[in-house]
Amino acid sequence: MSTALAFDTHAYVKKLRDAGVPEQQAEIQVEAIASLIEERMVTKQDQQLLETNLRRDMKELETNLRRDMKELETRLETRIKELETRLETRIKELETRLETRIKELEVELKHDIKDLETRLLIRLGGLLVIGIGAIATLIKLL
Repeated sequence: MSTALAFDTHAYVKKLRDAGVPEQQAEIQVEAIASLIEERMVTKQDQQLLETNLRRDMKELETNLRRDMKELETRLETRIKELETRLETRIKELETRLETRIKELEVELKHDIKDLETRLLIRLGGLLVIGIGAIATLIKLL
């Protein structure tokens, strides 16, 4: 960090000397303080540089984030389409199986109805024979 420090070291040495500090010790203290101030002081130029760097980094992060979000969106859309396709295929398979099963049940039902019709016809025929026999017997008896 570069600094433009307006620090009158000579005047500070003079104040220390006037306060009773030996001149050599005062000069060393002033050099140490000036060095410390120069090392630690943040100037407007330093702040502007930091702000510029932060803005650049934030813009780069924003760009990367937008790119990453776009990639994620594309991947999600692709995955959703894949799932929709799989779901549609599965639904068609289930519809086909259901239609097949319905046809099988219809055939079974027709067969069961035919079987019931046959059994009913046999019973009715048997009842008719018994009824005719009973009528014939009654006619003979009367």
